[in-house]
Amino acid sequence: MELKTERIYTKPADLDGYRILVDRLWPRGISKVNAHLNDWLKEVGPSNELRKWFGHDPAKFAEFKTRYLAELADNPVYDKLRELVQAKLAVGNVILLYGAKDTEHNQAVILKQQLLADLA
Repeated sequence: MELKTERIYTKPADLDGYRILVDRLWPRGISKVNAHLNDWLKEVGPSNELRKWFGHDPAKFAEFKTRYLAELADNPVYDKLRELVQAKLAVGNVILLYGAKDTEHNQAVILKQQLLADLA
């Protein structure tokens, strides 16, 4: 079983797994039906302040990661996400969905790394 990340706008969508949206804001132009979500844990996304500060600027990614991991350390929803991912990986793939255009510099990438470390 595999933990994956995928941009929610990707066509065709990867439906082979439990799909969790990890953005605080609902992605523009995506209907609830077309999202094919199993869960939306918006509270696990970066705070509005952090998200606005980062602005998807790759030059700020290292600092964003540090700040975001600090937020996750105090976030009970991250514990819920970790338990959910652990349970779902026992039976299939899990896909962390995000809306950002940048596939390398976003919170789902950080979440995946942290979850893999925590579940190892």
